Amino acid sequence: MSTISRFFTLTAWTITAAFILSIRLSQPQAASAEYIIDSDHFSIGFLVEHIGYAKILGMFRKAEGQFIFDEDSLLLSELNVLIHTESVFTNHKKRDDHLRSVDFLNVREFPEMTFSSTSSKRTGERTGKVNGLLTLTGKTLPMNLDVTWNKSGIYPFGHKKYTIGVSARGSFRRSSYDMNYAAANGWVGDEIQLIIELEAVQQ
Repeated sequence: MSTISRFFTLTAWTITAAFILSIRLSQPQAASAEYIIDSDHFSIGFLVEHIGYAKILGMFRKAEGQFIFDEDSLLLSELNVLIHTESVFTNHKKRDDHLRSVDFLNVREFPEMTFSSTSSKRTGERTGKVNGLLTLTGKTLPMNLDVTWNKSGIYPFGHKKYTIGVSARGSFRRSSYDMNYAAANGWVGDEIQLIIELEAVQQ
């Protein structure tokens, strides 16, 4: 091969390599990254037995949070969620006012409940378990979440940023947080089942 041919071959490879590198650098990285939960797509619901006839479905309408997620190891870590207890909603004003009272959430004294993760592990191809601490009515106790990674990618409209979708489920006993109203006679269930659905934007 002549000197001129070698020069043009080397130049072509250099340009190609630079082009590939520029593409990689311009794309969002799938490895460990920080995510802020999108408050417009953040649903925190709960289910609780009502006298054994049916379960009441409620939710908290105001919450925020962030976490670290690594798509390679599928580990969700440093999860911190803050929920405004006054935002509780069950579509029944008298019941909601009761839930805000000292019998339950006592929102005047404890306007916030929080969850902070302490560890996590992968349990399946798209699932994991997040161990953490739930702080409610001034008490902090362990609680675990079963987490499913639904989807990641560039959002198709609006902010058009790299976004992740996550579902999580957990439960706790309200009596452990001194919310004992109607627990002994079974009129209001003791176990609270949590339903969490969220979208979060990569920072």
